[in-house]
Amino acid sequence: MIDPTQIYLALKSEIFASPLEGIATLLGIANIILLVRRSIWNYPAGILSVTLFAYVFFHTQLFSDTLLQVFFIVVQIIGWVVWLRHQEPDGELIVEKISFQQAALALCATAAGALLLGFGMKRYAHAAFPYWDATVAAASVIGQLLLTWRKVENWFWWIGSNIISIVIYSLKGLHITSGLYVFYMVMSILGFIAWKSKLATQRELVS
Repeated sequence: MIDPTQIYLALKSEIFASPLEGIATLLGIANIILLVRRSIWNYPAGILSVTLFAYVFFHTQLFSDTLLQVFFIVVQIIGWVVWLRHQEPDGELIVEKISFQQAALALCATAAGALLLGFGMKRYAHAAFPYWDATVAAASVIGQLLLTWRKVENWFWWIGSNIISIVIYSLKGLHITSGLYVFYMVMSILGFIAWKSKLATQRELVS
């Protein structure tokens, strides 16, 4: 049986042992809340969060995730610019539905990226959980691109990558980060619901 006191003490110990992980976690929480609300201010919080996580992941030998954070820094800067150009007069983001061709391409790119990166990390870097870690990286890359392009279905990629991340980070002893990804998964589900509702509202206004 799980003892809540032991969980609390473990988290408390980890916070003091890895304050950067704790700060990155708080910034990550702010980022996902702002994303669900389609707020442009998700980008400053997100950039700071992934910068700190890059440092944390590098020192735990999760090299695919380290590279992923570097990618996030670049693509979030691009996303910041794109979102500024696709806002309604009241400041709300305009969202779009993914096409069948785009969805097929995104799925194929995710699978190919996971296999190639996983093979490379296993063969040359001796990374921890190379294929699972690479799957998270590939799904997150595609999810971030879909997010930048304002596609409602970007949330499906985040939900999948979050599930895998929860397991990986728990096994690596990153309990704060694992808990953060449980929160991310719940927020990703809420994000999909909110963005889908926004899309329906846009269509009603057009018709």
